Amino acid sequence: MHISGIHHVAIIASDYQRSKQFYTELLGLEIVAETYRAERDSYKLDLRTADGVQLELFSFPAPPARPSRPEACGLRHLAFRVPDVAAAVQELRAKEIAVEAIRIDEFTGKRFTFFADPDGLPLELYEQ
Repeated sequence: MHISGIHHVAIIASDYQRSKQFYTELLGLEIVAETYRAERDSYKLDLRTADGVQLELFSFPAPPARPSRPEACGLRHLAFRVPDVAAAVQELRAKEIAVEAIRIDEFTGKRFTFFADPDGLPLELYEQ
């Protein structure tokens, strides 16, 4: 098998409109397509980062809660590359999004930090 990259990451939102606004208006991801599936009473929003990685944002009626702490079993967090972590932190804080203090990766020397989406999914900003 030869894996050539990540195709997409899927996220299920508890409040579709709130999460749609967060990922598109606050984080600036591009909307590729939005589909309502009546048989599932569910939306699927295809988003894309500047480098082409896709995120799929779903809504489902009454989705079960999921542990979201970084140490919980399963997906630990979703990390976004940014050219300047400090500038990205300022931008998020200006939009009243809580962001942790910037840390230094002990292995790479790169700066990074964490914040959360509206459902508490841990999101990381990692400096290129």
